[in-house]
Amino acid sequence: MPYMDEQGRPKPPVAGGEAETLLGYLDFLRATIEWKCRGVDAEGLRTTVGPTSMTLGGMLKHLACVEDTTLAEWLLGTEVGPPWSEVDWDSDPDWEWRTAANDSPEELHRMWRDAVARSDKTIAHALENGGLEQLGNFTNSRGESPTLRYIVMAMIEEYARHVGHADLLREAVDGATGE
Repeated sequence: MPYMDEQGRPKPPVAGGEAETLLGYLDFLRATIEWKCRGVDAEGLRTTVGPTSMTLGGMLKHLACVEDTTLAEWLLGTEVGPPWSEVDWDSDPDWEWRTAANDSPEELHRMWRDAVARSDKTIAHALENGGLEQLGNFTNSRGESPTLRYIVMAMIEEYARHVGHADLLREAVDGATGE
């Protein structure tokens, strides 16, 4: 069992293998987002800072979308399901950020947790059936397909970027700080 810090986040292994280390960091960053959103009510999840429209609620919905779309599209080469498949992303590219204000805290947390669970299952299956070198079923404009390693790193990068945003937003909500 991983070492848990005082916020309930699993610390990445210090001497783990590559997959274990990558997934340890992804889980740590996911847990940091969960910590920053824990106990925040609907009004708090809609709070903005300065001129940005970014909110903690929008971040949860956005990260749920990232969890679902990154693995479905890049790794599996499949279409993503609802609610993401029902959005006209060309006319509303910030849909998840904008519509999160209409969702309850419970809906946002459930949406995100369910997406994380689907991702974990997909990643575990991929690791068992091809490892980190496994190529995704997506080809970019240069004819390249990402490895599972690249896909997991892209997810880590996405979370790492938003952890800093979550720190600022949570402090604006109720003054809570930490890391």
